[in-house]
Formats: sequence, structure tokens, C-alpha cells
Amino acid sequence: MVRQVGVSDDTLTVDLADGRTLSIPLAWYPRLAHGSTAERENWDLIGRGEGIRWPDLDEDISVECLLAGRGSAESQQSLESWLRGRKQAG
Repeated sequence: MVRQVGVSDDTLTVDLADGRTLSIPLAWYPRLAHGSTAERENWDLIGRGEGIRWPDLDEDISVECLLAGRGSAESQQSLESWLRGRKQAG
């Protein structure tokens, strides 16, 4: 279960209830990497703490994926479409 989340310019840090701290390269999650500081700081726990959601970035990451070392499964085409939409909206 997630207790705390931090996102720097290059690292996602997740503190778990069992005392472990996970540090994951932000490059594994391109939407987080392209997000602003405010967007990265706006996160919620989902599934009773089994996952993290960033509503502004439409990104959900499960603890299971983090522990397994799995990055984003989003296709390059999907990411490019999302980036175009952000550019048009911004």
C-alpha cells in the first residue's frame, strides 16, 4: 500500500506501508515526464492504496507494476496523440 508519492524532474519516489521506498526513473512514465510540477503533485491513491492516479495527466500506476519493474505500456502513437492534445489545449 502506498503511503507517499514524490515526483522530481527525473525520479518517481513511492513510499510503501511496509517501509520500502521505490525510486523509479521518470523516463519510464512519459506522461509524468512531460507533466508540470503542479500536475505531478496532483495525485490520488486508488484501489485502497494499491495504485496512484494523476488525473491531470490521465496516468494510473499500480504498485504491482512498480514492484515488477514495468514502465508505461503506452504506445508511442498514443503518447504522441496525447502530447498533441496538450499542445492544442495549452
